Amino acid sequence: MKSKKSLVLSVLLILAVMFTFAATVNAGGKVYKLGLSLAITGPTSDAGNPYSKGVKDYFKFVNETKMLGNDTIDCMIRDDQYKTDITKRNFEDYLDQGIVLYLNYSTGSTLGLKRDFEEEMIPVIPASFHRGNLDGSNYIFLPVASYSEQVISLGEYVAKNHKGSAKPKVALFLHPSAFGRGPLADTKAAVKAGLKIDIVEVVEHGKDLDNTAMLKRLISKGVQYVISQTIQSPVATMLKDAKRLGLSAGSFGEKGKLTFLGAHYTGGNDLIALAGDAAENYYWICSYNLTSEDTEGTKKQLALAKRYGRDEKAANSHNYANGIMVAQVATEAIKRTKAAGLKITKTNLYNTLNKMNGANAYFPYTTVGPVTYSKTDRCGVDMLQIYSVQKGVFKKVGKPMQSEFMKKI
Repeated sequence: MKSKKSLVLSVLLILAVMFTFAATVNAGGKVYKLGLSLAITGPTSDAGNPYSKGVKDYFKFVNETKMLGNDTIDCMIRDDQYKTDITKRNFEDYLDQGIVLYLNYSTGSTLGLKRDFEEEMIPVIPASFHRGNLDGSNYIFLPVASYSEQVISLGEYVAKNHKGSAKPKVALFLHPSAFGRGPLADTKAAVKAGLKIDIVEVVEHGKDLDNTAMLKRLISKGVQYVISQTIQSPVATMLKDAKRLGLSAGSFGEKGKLTFLGAHYTGGNDLIALAGDAAENYYWICSYNLTSEDTEGTKKQLALAKRYGRDEKAANSHNYANGIMVAQVATEAIKRTKAAGLKITKTNLYNTLNKMNGANAYFPYTTVGPVTYSKTDRCGVDMLQIYSVQKGVFKKVGKPMQSEFMKKI
């Protein structure tokens, strides 16, 4: 009988020690789980790789500097190689581990998992800025202005700065996917609403290594401006071909030549690396501060990259800034929810994001404008900055702008 009592006491003592140890471990604070699935390798990894580093570094910085007090963020990051089936498996596993907010990546997987996000009622911030992500969705929050708004804004810039009485003739150079085609209908709607450009041709590029025939055809049709919504490599090929043929404009809107412009994923330092001096005078629009401009925000980005040993390429990438930015928004949502005395849950974070507007707008150091969300506005940063390549680096052209025609369509 004594041996049984001794055994019971021993078991209770062990359990007491275990609980005490667990309490000590957890005394440091709560851990909030997030998940990110993206293309670290495979197609678009040139964007996904630095993006993942930006997310990882900023959350590490949050934890090390105790931005959330003793609480920490555990963001699980996995490579999905740009494959939606892998993304879905990653997302489902993250749910099993109790994530409270999800960071997605591609247009295809965001569209493919849209119903899952609704069923799980979990806030999602993707790397895709496709406006169609928002159709029929309550839980997707775009970080910045959509591809549609970017392309339309470039059209507005062309219309305002074109010299001549006739409407400027424009060609759209698009990726052959939902990501590329997304802005087409919206841009045509803007033209119908009064945007004074003439869309002469829409080109869905393939894997061609020579754009000679296309470029000559555009010139023969009187096209002076090519607006791209794709990724960097096909744009770089097009720019090099245009330079070789002597068709690149030396100044904006030069008659008889082509002025090239593009949305977020067509530009950045990687484009300059790929196109070389053929990138000169390329016009590019995005919502991010670039390290080629010396600002307080870019100093902080470079300091973060240095802190965690990132090489120069990653440190100066706008996609590194993009990754930092989504981590900043997620952290701010957690911080505000905590400050309100609420538990960190999917529902409470969702509600906090929807209140991020007006006097409660959030100003991350990575962007050219504030992040604002509401139940009727799911595009975070509405402001866009045009840059152009001057002497091998992207420099600001004018001040941040907001599309006029996006509000009309």
